[in-house]
Amino acid sequence: MPDGPRLADLTTLRVGGPAQRFVRAETEAELVAAVAAADDVGEQLLVVGGGSNLLVADEGFPGTVAQVATDGVEVGRDGDAALVTVQAGTVWDDVVARAVAEGWSGIEALSGIPGSVGATPIQNVGAYGQEVSATIASVRVWDRRLRGVRRFAGHECSFGYRHSRFKADPSRFVVLDVTFRLAHDPLGQPVRYAELARALGVEPGERAPLADVRAAVLRLRSGKGMVLDAADHDTWSAGSFFTNPVLDAAAAAALPEGAPRYPQPDGGVKTSAAWLIERAGFGKGFALPSAGDGAPAPASLSTKHTLALTNRGSATAADLLALARHVRAGVETRFGIRLVNEPVLVNCTL
Repeated sequence: MPDGPRLADLTTLRVGGPAQRFVRAETEAELVAAVAAADDVGEQLLVVGGGSNLLVADEGFPGTVAQVATDGVEVGRDGDAALVTVQAGTVWDDVVARAVAEGWSGIEALSGIPGSVGATPIQNVGAYGQEVSATIASVRVWDRRLRGVRRFAGHECSFGYRHSRFKADPSRFVVLDVTFRLAHDPLGQPVRYAELARALGVEPGERAPLADVRAAVLRLRSGKGMVLDAADHDTWSAGSFFTNPVLDAAAAAALPEGAPRYPQPDGGVKTSAAWLIERAGFGKGFALPSAGDGAPAPASLSTKHTLALTNRGSATAADLLALARHVRAGVETRFGIRLVNEPVLVNCTL
């Protein structure tokens, strides 16, 4: 039975049992050594960065947990653009804040997203009309199969909606650093998200100063409980728990009138998971009935945003999984669409 540090202390959902073995890697060499040591003996490995996209079982993890604590930023140039190489363990929002301060345009709408830089290419992190894939020049990784360092150019990463080659083969690659190509420009990229455009007082497609975009995004995210705050249980989450479904034409046509429909370059149609959840009868703050002792439910949908499952202070992984299953089943019964979880499930299943 694992008896190391509790994974609850390393994740934003604040659930998860102990690690069997724990290594905090503050240098690239320490990270590679920890990964190689686990692979040498065939031990299970869990790589943890900011812990913002993990739901870990109450039983913990029966293997090595390697916490990526590398930190650092190097800045170069590529013509008029800044080439910004960031160590995998660096806090993502610190990078966005620096980009805005330095006048580097391209990631300003990704403000306030928790977690570390190493996770961003894996998930192709996106929000408010931006995705990191638009600015990633290259990703440098440790290839566990070939047991060596490799570098993938951005176009080699197979980026898609919340997807990449690294997510498709999760047991193979460990991200070491990411290089971003960011324009030197005091204005953010064209605003493509209607809610953000309204908050900025611009029309979709127009641009706004970097600092204004960052401030507006932080306000919007805070209003949805999507900026970490230890005193706010709505932020004890993994962010959006379900991805927005991408449907084929027939399934999209079967959606009710008024359902969001966003045509995709590949011919699919993306709809809103939050819309489906709400129309299936699960409003903000929804929780499963308590045990009958009058105690508040340990897990619920956020009171600010239906797409986040939250720990109200005493939830277990089992509590959160039960809630996720209930919501997923309700949406499937109502619309025939099976939602897919965005967080990685560790030693547990949905």
